[in-house]
Amino acid sequence: MEKQQSDLERDRQYCELCGKMENLLKCGRCRSSFYCSKEHQKQHWKEHKLICKEADKAQTPKQKPEQTPPSGDNKAPEKPREKTGSEQADSSASPQPTSTEAGDKPGEDGSNDTATPNGQTSSSPQKLALEYIVPCMNKHGICVVDNFLGAETGQGILENVKALHKTGKFTDGQLVSQKSDSTKDIRGDKITWIEGRESGCEKIRFLMSRMDDLIRHCNGKLGNYTINGRTKAMVACYPGNGTGYVRHVDNPNGDGRCVTCIYYLNKDWTAKEHGGLLRIFPEGKAQFADIEPKFDRLLLFWSDRRNPHEVQPAFATRYAITVWYFDADERARAKEKYLTGAGEKGVKVELGKPSDPS
Repeated sequence: MEKQQSDLERDRQYCELCGKMENLLKCGRCRSSFYCSKEHQKQHWKEHKLICKEADKAQTPKQKPEQTPPSGDNKAPEKPREKTGSEQADSSASPQPTSTEAGDKPGEDGSNDTATPNGQTSSSPQKLALEYIVPCMNKHGICVVDNFLGAETGQGILENVKALHKTGKFTDGQLVSQKSDSTKDIRGDKITWIEGRESGCEKIRFLMSRMDDLIRHCNGKLGNYTINGRTKAMVACYPGNGTGYVRHVDNPNGDGRCVTCIYYLNKDWTAKEHGGLLRIFPEGKAQFADIEPKFDRLLLFWSDRRNPHEVQPAFATRYAITVWYFDADERARAKEKYLTGAGEKGVKVELGKPSDPS
């Protein structure tokens, strides 16, 4: 378990300025970014401070006295200091886990047994992962967390996304098996792929790092998966003209994706007025689960055939950010299948940028 966690964390470690992956120092303030030297840390501070300040806002009061923020734009954070896994994790706001929408729960008896246990408080990604997400995913295959990052951070992410949308870089969503005339009948979203280092995407990157923290703490406990990587973030927009996405499965053919992780950014959203529900049809269950794409809501579910789902027609602009996490063994088999030429046409697209949004 510890090796799995360290392998995943090591994959995310590189110098923010030059990309070097050896002899790294950790930022002593946000504890989520790395540098190969103090000099590179100082040179990158002007850009990094935006992410660093977001992380600092999310620190608990107990942590803040230990982390003195820099006083000027050219001054780097304190000398990086390695922390244990649990200390690194304790850095986000207190999200409130919730069940799927009332009336259509994936529980076998229709009861609200995916909700937060009474009295539970999720003060860290580690506690949220182990006490709520792991048992909820293993029982239902679907898990919803509300107020994941808090209103202020969520607003910053929304502003990043709206600014991206204005650049015109969003393109029509594609299908793995592309048919020239059929795509718009199947899905009506516009998408763009974000690595997190792009200018103007600092808050999106912060979201990605918090998602990674959760998965790192879940790793080894989610089914039989060993998660060793993820896709870039897919930012999707349904323009609000009644388009949606017909019923589909994210990973129907074993491309390696095991967990779909979606963050919603839609303020004051009500399904009755705006539509846009994500409806999941859990395999082998009579009930379906309706998920409203509410602001600062995080949704996780198994990516394979256990969770067919659809995006119902949206009548207001609907934003979401999706990241898919890979199972090491299935991903390796998918790559081998492609490299040996045994895969069906289109596997290369699946291995590069999965194109099934939610």
